[in-house]
Amino acid sequence: MPSNFEHLDLPKSQLNNLTQLGYTSMTPIQNEALPLALGGHDLIAQAKTGSGKTAAFGIPMLNKLDMSNMTVQGLVICPTRELSNQVAEELRRLARFQSNIKIIVLSGGIPMRPQIASLEHGAHIVVGTPGRLKDHIQKNNLDISQIHTLVLDEADRMLEMGFKVEMVDIIGYTPHTRQTLLFSATFPDDIEYISRRFQKNPMQIAVESHHDSASIEQLFYMCHHKDKLASLVRILSVNEFEHAMIFCNTKALVQEVMDFLEEKGFDAVALHGDMEQREREQILIRFKHHSTNFLVATDVAARGLDIEALPAVINYELPRNQETYTHRIGRTGRAGLEGKAITLFTEKERYKLDHLSSYQGHALEYESIERLPQSRSNRVQPEYVTLYISGGRKDKVRRGDILGAITKQVGLEGKHVGKIDVVDHSSYVAIERGYEAEVVRGLNQNKIKGRKFKVGRV
Repeated sequence: MPSNFEHLDLPKSQLNNLTQLGYTSMTPIQNEALPLALGGHDLIAQAKTGSGKTAAFGIPMLNKLDMSNMTVQGLVICPTRELSNQVAEELRRLARFQSNIKIIVLSGGIPMRPQIASLEHGAHIVVGTPGRLKDHIQKNNLDISQIHTLVLDEADRMLEMGFKVEMVDIIGYTPHTRQTLLFSATFPDDIEYISRRFQKNPMQIAVESHHDSASIEQLFYMCHHKDKLASLVRILSVNEFEHAMIFCNTKALVQEVMDFLEEKGFDAVALHGDMEQREREQILIRFKHHSTNFLVATDVAARGLDIEALPAVINYELPRNQETYTHRIGRTGRAGLEGKAITLFTEKERYKLDHLSSYQGHALEYESIERLPQSRSNRVQPEYVTLYISGGRKDKVRRGDILGAITKQVGLEGKHVGKIDVVDHSSYVAIERGYEAEVVRGLNQNKIKGRKFKVGRV
């Protein structure tokens, strides 16, 4: 059983903050990694998204900060912008035990100038993607010569995306005295190379992700290629899912599937690598807010996303390798909840199912899509509508300010307000469907934290 955080040698203020955040007991990766990381060891840890690994490296990093020294002391390298933002957000929550800890994100897809301005004011921890971090280092905007903790998060994914040279170059700018914590879902040869070259006697740990594969019901349906889109609609109609991720292997197919679902009256959004950062951010927030039902995505775009309580994952096509399949379906059936993983495939893809059966060590049964009834059920409407507010973290706006404005100035009860996300220059709030017009009108007529901000639907 995971131990309590009280068993760790942490300041009382840090333990109190963990309790307030709902960190009651450690996940397996935290239980294994935290005592070693707090003891100063280098780590090479096998852990997946959703296993609690951000706290496993974040708690020791924050614990070592010298607040009197306004230099970059911790660096986290991530494969994608989305993961960088998620990691930074969680680190900020974990950092609440100590005032004035500055954490900034340096990722591609957005202008460099605001990032340079943030760096000029100093930072304790930087989280970012390899390409953008290297750009800032080479332009002398970012000095990482004094960091004490280096984290390589989803290192295998960074190597898959071709960032080996950038990773090696960035690490070359860090001091030899640093602690290096490497987290990876798989251990290809390049990971061992990075570890051998840059780590000092690393302790190796491997844990299962905290979801139990036994809690995931796997269903496989064979269909004709020409009937694939109609078969997907059949699956969604019969099951009446309110929330699900739909995986495709290519960007073009993501768009095709989303367009078809919208045409058939489903509420769906697409996520792929060609989108602008702001558009990607808003799509992810809408899906997390339950203001859209279906997220259609490629594996690259969805890497690093941790969506809570996802009831179902649908593979519009089988992925090219078995590990990707495992990673996809591992997004459902978490934290003791049951989940469904439904896969569509054609006769031409039968060999992939055979490979997957060998990988899982047992025969995977399937049936024809024709066995499912033709259902014309009513489309499930999303429970919430997401609103956009033109003020964010840089404007000193906090979640409590937004909730207070909605409940006190607009007069809407808190039970009708869902999740609130505050990012650098904007905020997003989920409002129960039917109340959104009232909230937009009320917030536009009033102030949040003494200031006027534009408010509208996303």
